[in-house]
Formats: sequence, C-alpha cells, structure tokens
Amino acid sequence: MSFLFKRKAPSGPPEFLIVGLGNPGKKYELTRHNAGFLFADLLADKQGVKISKIQFKSVTADIELAGKKCLLMKPQTFMNNSGEAVKQAAAFYKIPPEKIIVVFDDISLPCGKLRIRRKGSDGGHNGIKSIIYLLNSDKFPRVKLGIGEKPHPDYELADWVLSAFKKDELSALREAAENACSAVELMVQGDIDRAMSNFNS
Repeated sequence: MSFLFKRKAPSGPPEFLIVGLGNPGKKYELTRHNAGFLFADLLADKQGVKISKIQFKSVTADIELAGKKCLLMKPQTFMNNSGEAVKQAAAFYKIPPEKIIVVFDDISLPCGKLRIRRKGSDGGHNGIKSIIYLLNSDKFPRVKLGIGEKPHPDYELADWVLSAFKKDELSALREAAENACSAVELMVQGDIDRAMSNFNS
C-alpha cells in the first residue's frame, strides 16, 4: 500500500521552471559539468518523485515548492544546446525568464560553495550562453555550484569540466546541492535576497 504515501503532483500548469544543467548518458554521470543534474536528482529525491517524463527535449518531473507548481527539468540536448529545451518549455507554458531558475556548475567557485544571481552574462558557460541566446534574455535567476578551478592554467577546460569528481569533492558538492535545494525554495517564494544572504559564499 506504499502508493498511499506517494506525494500527489500539484495540478494546473507550472509557474516556474527549475532547470539543472548537464550532459545525458552514463559516462557523464559524476563529471563536474553535471553538477546541475546532481542537484536536480537530489531535489526530486526530496520530493519523492522521479525525473522521468520525456518532454521539451528533457526529462522532467512536476514538483511543488512553497505552494507553487514547478517543472523540474534535466535537458537532454547536451550542455551546449540547453537553451533549446528551456525555450520549448518556457514558450509552451508562457513562463517569463524571471521565473526560470537555472542551476549549473561554476569553475570559479571551490567545490561545496554556491552563488546565487538574479541575472547576468554567461560567464563563459556554454549552457548559459545557449539559454541567453534562445530566450533572448539574461534576466533569469541562477544558482552556481562550485566545481573547482583547473589544476593548472594549461589544463584544457573541456577536459576539466568532463573529469570526474573525487570522493571528497562529491561529498562537498552534495552539501552545496542541499543548500541549493533550500535556496531554490526561497527563490520560488520570491525571496531571492534571503537566498543570497543565506547561501552565497
């Protein structure tokens, strides 16, 4: 009778998109570029749902945060084309950029740190670049999860972001992802200032 305890999906269309960025496929699972996917899986876990519905070039799940229905998304387009998935979902549900929260990896932050921003440039991140280009807006809030900087300047960026986390780094990232879950809930409530003050590091 375990189905009795399954969380009921909220009704009606979603008010927010919550997008965790990454690359699909087993070989990318625990790589640095997939910090956003790891966040999305953790949030789904906390909600008692599976991110398994295929739509908008993504796998998705309906969740409720702070009384608001949200669509949790993991784009399956590969990182550099993330905007295709976000644009499709945003257009279908008529969701403005201000209600699209994107969670992704950032090499300028150490593992375990996170930074919340209301809007901004792509900062050299190809997934964010694609979203800005296809939404024609940079006014979407985002949560950056630290993955650590390259070990030395000559290290190829692509090789670094596609490298696997070490065990201690994964543990630090999980802590950051936990904080991101709490931050995103505040952001959905419209309390981005509190989210920034509580969790920016």
